[in-house]
Amino acid sequence: MTESELLFTHALDCKRESLYLDKDRPLTSSQSSFVSSALKRRLSGEPLQYILGSTEFMGLEFKVNRHVLIPRFETEILVDAAIKYARSLLSFKGRILELGTGSGCIAISLAKFLPDLKITATDISIEALRVALDNARLNGVSNRICFTASDLFDSLAVNTRRYSICISNPPYVPTAQIDRLQPEVRHEPRGALDGGRDGLGFYRRIIKGASDYLIDEGILIMEIGFNQRDGVEAILRSSNSFKAIEAIKDFNNIDRVIVARRG
Repeated sequence: MTESELLFTHALDCKRESLYLDKDRPLTSSQSSFVSSALKRRLSGEPLQYILGSTEFMGLEFKVNRHVLIPRFETEILVDAAIKYARSLLSFKGRILELGTGSGCIAISLAKFLPDLKITATDISIEALRVALDNARLNGVSNRICFTASDLFDSLAVNTRRYSICISNPPYVPTAQIDRLQPEVRHEPRGALDGGRDGLGFYRRIIKGASDYLIDEGILIMEIGFNQRDGVEAILRSSNSFKAIEAIKDFNNIDRVIVARRG
């Protein structure tokens, strides 16, 4: 749907078809007030998803606010890759670790599509974890995901029960580029965007730490930004712990996901 259709279906609590089948239907005063306020906020550059308080990802509904990154269609490619690799393991009943869960859209989608797995999802932001837990309850999977406050691996214990898959959509925008992003993006939490001087800071940290948390032959799956494939693959090679096994492109033919294997 277009932004206008999303706004008015939300305001009128109706389906898209009703906007056109009942187009002479007048707005109530509260509906008119909501639309007027929403349009002013939208003109200021605030994303529509924050105004409406929700968005769709992988066919599921997710609550969103200024504390979490808005789920993108490109990130569905990351989730699809994780599902593929999980199902390729015979009778997969393993454990998955997600780093930087934000709204919880990745972990929750995996829990919906892979009902046998157990998931640990971390985030440094307590506010984001509250949103993620609400979304897990909304989608009926809160009993299958352990949300943990952690700066990547910092609060996780290294033990013999390691993970089969580690997945992340880390911040990957170079610091100097953030203030030049579209106004809508600049409304999103800076911590979910800022990847350091070259945009690769979090990849260095994830790749360095992930081998301690993955089983032998475990899979590391990460979303990457434009023109970052070579840099991330170089970090993987220098780690001596991982080998890149696949790069997956998005629908604009841009490298969007890197898959690596431990060992």
